[in-house]
Amino acid sequence: MRIKPKSVAAAAESLDAADTSSASGGGGSAAAAPAESWTPEKKDAPTQQQQQTSTTTTTTSATTTAGTSIVAAVAIAMANSAAAVQQVRPLRELLGCKDKSNRRRIAQRGDYWVLYNYVPARRWFRCDESITYTTHADFTFLDNLEPLLERWRGPISVALYTPGNDFVPTLASIRYLRQCGSPLVAEYVTFHMYFGSGHVPKSVPHTDHDIDAPVANCSAPPPWTNASAAYKVQKKLLYPVNVGRNVARESATTHYVLPSDIELYPSPGVIEGFMDLVRRQDPPLRRPKPMVFPLPIFELASHMKLPADKKELVSMLKNGSAITFHKKVCPDCHTVPKFKEWASAKPKPGVSVFHTGKRTGYHLHWEPIFIGTHNDPLYDERLSWEGKMDKMTQGYTLCVLDYEFHILDNAFLTHKPGIKTLKKDPARQVLASKTYSLIKKVILPELKVLDAPSRRGHSCALGTTDRLID
Repeated sequence: MRIKPKSVAAAAESLDAADTSSASGGGGSAAAAPAESWTPEKKDAPTQQQQQTSTTTTTTSATTTAGTSIVAAVAIAMANSAAAVQQVRPLRELLGCKDKSNRRRIAQRGDYWVLYNYVPARRWFRCDESITYTTHADFTFLDNLEPLLERWRGPISVALYTPGNDFVPTLASIRYLRQCGSPLVAEYVTFHMYFGSGHVPKSVPHTDHDIDAPVANCSAPPPWTNASAAYKVQKKLLYPVNVGRNVARESATTHYVLPSDIELYPSPGVIEGFMDLVRRQDPPLRRPKPMVFPLPIFELASHMKLPADKKELVSMLKNGSAITFHKKVCPDCHTVPKFKEWASAKPKPGVSVFHTGKRTGYHLHWEPIFIGTHNDPLYDERLSWEGKMDKMTQGYTLCVLDYEFHILDNAFLTHKPGIKTLKKDPARQVLASKTYSLIKKVILPELKVLDAPSRRGHSCALGTTDRLID
């Protein structure tokens, strides 16, 4: 994601024409380096000149010593001019992204019908403007949307599974959130609907007037409180989690996306901090390999409030009111590499890359949730939530493609309060065994054939049977 230096003439020309009010980015190409932590003290850290936000050339002669030749002074001015050009170059040019439409449309996706952008947010975002939090749910989980928005304060793309009669309470829940809840919902959240071809709703409104019909009584309980009456529950349908994940991600209008779960709430300031990181083009971002940016994930005791920042989170980790995500279910599935060092490192302002890791060794079963782009591998839509292992094939593909995982500091996710414990579910165990068989006998052989040119001898695996389905 490097910016190539321009000629001096082109640099001067660009300076005159540059829009200094636009977002800026900089950086240069770097050779591949081994995975490591990065600090400003490292030899490849930005120089003072690279860190300058603006440079003027009018004072060059005044600061040039008497012994400095005119040629040297001109060279300094030219270098400073080129640096200034890099600083004002638009972020979209650095990212190579294009804006996307959020128009409403209907399309078939395998065995599913999808209503893309069925209820669009009032605010539309350019590709270089923000990060979109992409997620999935059915209507019974929509109580998480407001607390998520309070901390995210940016675009959200959510795909809702609405088979059969579930379409009605889902639409009623969206209306309730937009008209009776926080104004952030209508401003930032775009809702998509999807359902199987054998479970099409009896009717689907198509006009804005019908879709956003007035809520009769905002003081009544929200529609999502009656979960037991859900069509999905009555028909015992599996939840096609990866269809929702892919629909939500593909519909995001921004270049950067954070595919996550609706019960995971981000720490405040992630969008601003991460976009500043991209503009700075710190050395880890200039590495040539594909990359994503994982956020550490945590669980809280049911009575605890969400931590406001990393300092507060670390305090909760020390007193035991917070733990790493799924610590009591699958401890090595969500603990980031160098976690102890991450937790003990003193918080710094802004968001930065703490450590560059890989999904290998002890972290072979790691299921990171990360900020990425539309270029990253999608999720296999043959896998369901009930069958578990729904993100494993994506993790395997990231490993095969030699992705680097740039773990973020001062940015994290916190699950809705309540510690999860391992519970035996015989019915789900049967589904998990079938899913593992599908992955091992069908999906993995497919991936090995399709990814063969990219393997380059990497040691990538999905995991062991007992670890994945217990």
